[in-house]
Amino acid sequence: MSYTSVDFEVHGRVQGVCFRMYTEDEARRLGVVGWVRNTRQGTVDGQVQGPTDKVRQMQEWLAKKGSPSSRITKCNFKNEKQVKELDFRDFRTTY
Repeated sequence: MSYTSVDFEVHGRVQGVCFRMYTEDEARRLGVVGWVRNTRQGTVDGQVQGPTDKVRQMQEWLAKKGSPSSRITKCNFKNEKQVKELDFRDFRTTY
C-alpha cells in the first residue's frame, strides 16, 4: 500500500486561535499522521501523511476551514509524494 505525504503552510490569522489544537483533532478524526507548528513568520506549517483520500480531506480542511476563530487567507501545499511507509505514528504539535 502507498500513502500520500504533503507539506503545508497556512497564512492568515492562524496563531493564537487554537489552530494547532483543532488541526490535531481533525487529523486524528481523519486518521492521518504528521505534525503542525507555529512559525516565526506568523504562519502555521506542517506535514500530513496517510491514505490519499484522507490527505485530500485534510488539505481541504487546512485551506478552507481551520479553527473557528482563524481567518485563512492562503494555504500552500508542496513536496507532495507517494510513500510506502508512514514516517509518523500519530499527529502532533511540534515546537
